[in-house]
Amino acid sequence: AGAAARLAMPAAATALPMLSPSPLLLLLLLWAAPAQAAEQGSGAEEGWAAFFSRDFYHMLILPLMLAAVVLGYLARPSTDDEIPAGFRKFQYTYIVVWALCVAADWLQGPYVYALYAAYGFESYEIAQLFVAGFGASLVFGSFVGTFTDKFGRKRCCIMYCILYIASCMTKHFKVYSILMIGRVTGGIATSMLFSCFECWMVSEHMQRHNFSGGLLGYMFGMMFQVMYLVAIVSGLAGQAVADGFTFGPISPDSSFYTGGFCCPFDLAIACLVVGIVLIATLWEENYGNQGAEADATSGLVENIRSGVSLLMVDRRALLLGVVISSFEGSMYAFVFNWTPALRSETTKPPYGVIFALFMMACMCGASTSTLIAGFAKTTYRLLSTFAAGFIAFAVASHAAYRTYGENLGLSLSAFLLFEFCCGVYFPSVGVLKSEVVPEQVRGTVYNLYRVPLNTIVVSLLLSSISMATCFKLNALLLLTALVCMAGIVYASSMTSGVAGVVPKEKSGNVPYDEVPKVAEDTEMASILGRRRTNDDV
Repeated sequence: AGAAARLAMPAAATALPMLSPSPLLLLLLLWAAPAQAAEQGSGAEEGWAAFFSRDFYHMLILPLMLAAVVLGYLARPSTDDEIPAGFRKFQYTYIVVWALCVAADWLQGPYVYALYAAYGFESYEIAQLFVAGFGASLVFGSFVGTFTDKFGRKRCCIMYCILYIASCMTKHFKVYSILMIGRVTGGIATSMLFSCFECWMVSEHMQRHNFSGGLLGYMFGMMFQVMYLVAIVSGLAGQAVADGFTFGPISPDSSFYTGGFCCPFDLAIACLVVGIVLIATLWEENYGNQGAEADATSGLVENIRSGVSLLMVDRRALLLGVVISSFEGSMYAFVFNWTPALRSETTKPPYGVIFALFMMACMCGASTSTLIAGFAKTTYRLLSTFAAGFIAFAVASHAAYRTYGENLGLSLSAFLLFEFCCGVYFPSVGVLKSEVVPEQVRGTVYNLYRVPLNTIVVSLLLSSISMATCFKLNALLLLTALVCMAGIVYASSMTSGVAGVVPKEKSGNVPYDEVPKVAEDTEMASILGRRRTNDDV
C-alpha cells in the first residue's frame, strides 16, 4: 500500500496550504541560538553575530538553511483532489504524532557515538554496539509487518515509544552490558518506526475514512518532508540542550551520568511520552488481513525461489542489488565514521549543528531530485549521484590523513556532498526498483538485497581498518555502484513476465507481462525518500 501511495503522488498540481519549512527552522533558531550566544555579546545583535560566526560549522547554518527552504518550497507536496470533511483533522492528528516520534529518533543520531566515546569505550567496542543495534533491526524487521498486522498498528506504535524510552534511559549508564541492551531495544524500535506508523496511516486513510489515493500520495509527501524538517530542528535542539548542561556522573563513584550528551536522549524521552499520550487518546486501532496469514506462510518458499530465479536470469535485477548494497553499505559505514572523522582538539565539533547541516544537504538533494525528475531520467540521476559520491569519499579519505584539527573543512565539505547524494539517491532508486523488480516478488527480492548489504556493513564496522582505509573502501563501493548502474542502463533485458521467474498470472487473471511499467517521470520521484540515523546501524 505504501508503494502504491507513492505512485499516486501528484508531480505538478496546485499547492495546498502546508507546514512551511521557514517558520519551523526560524522558530528553532530563535529558541536555541540566543541561549548559546548571549554569553558572547552584550546585545542581542552581537549574540546572533557571535553564534553564526563561532566556527565554520555555524557559518554554514544560514546559507544551507536558505537553500533547503527554497528548494523544499519549490518541491513541496501538493494535490488537486478535493479535500473532504475530516481530512484536515486526520492529517494533522497523524503528522503531529509522526513528527514527535521521528524527532525522538533524530535527536539521538548525532550523539550515540559521541556518548560512547565520552564514556571511554574503544572504537571496536563502539562498533560492536552499533552492529548489535543493526542486527536487532534486521532480525525484527524481517517479520515486523506480520507482527504489526496481528498485534495491532496502534499498539505497535505505542510499543515503539516504550522501547525507545527504554533505549534512551540506558544511555545514562556507563555500563557496557546495559548499553548493549539499549542498542537492541533501539534497533527493534527503529524497525517499527518506519513500518507501523505508515501501516496505521494507510489503513485509516483508505479503509476507515475512504479518502482518495491522490490524497494518500499527498500525505506521504507531507510525511517525508516533515521528517526532514524535524531532523534539522532536532539537530539544532539537541545541540542546545547538550551545551546547556554539564556532562558527568551524579557522584564520584557512580556509573550513572547526566547532562551533556545525555540531554538529547532525555529530550527524546519527552517527545515519546507526549507521543504515547496522543496515540492513546486520538488514534483508533486497526489490524492487517488475518485471513491471508496462512497463504503468506505457504507461499514463502515459492517466493524465495522465484526471487532467487529472478536474480539469476535478469541481469538488471542482479546489478540493482549490487548497486543498493554498495551505496547503502557505504552510507552505513559513513554513519559510524563521521563523528570520529570530525573530532578535533582545536575546534570542538558541535554534533547537533553538524547533523542539522547534513539533513539540510540531504533535503536539498531530495528536493533537487524532485525538481529535475521531469527532464532527467532516473538512471542518469543515479549515475551522477554515484560519481559525486565517489568524489566525496575520495576527498574524505585524503582528508583523513591528518592529525586532529586539520582539514576539517575539507572533510565536512566531502560529507555534505555525500549527504546531498543520499537525498537524490533514495527517491530515485525507489523509482528504479519499481521498474526492475516485479510486484509479485518485490518484498522477497528487497529482502534478498539486504543479504550482501548486511555483509558489507558488518565487515566494515567490525574490521580494524583505519578511517582513511574505510573511506577508500567506501569510494570503491561507490565506483562499483557507478559501473553496475552503467550496466543497468546498457542492459536490455526486462523482468516482467520472464518465464520460470514469476507466475504469468496475478490476481484478477491479468497476464503479468501485460502489467504496465512505472513511467520514468512517475510521481513517485517527488517523494522525499526515507533517511537514516545512527540507530539504523
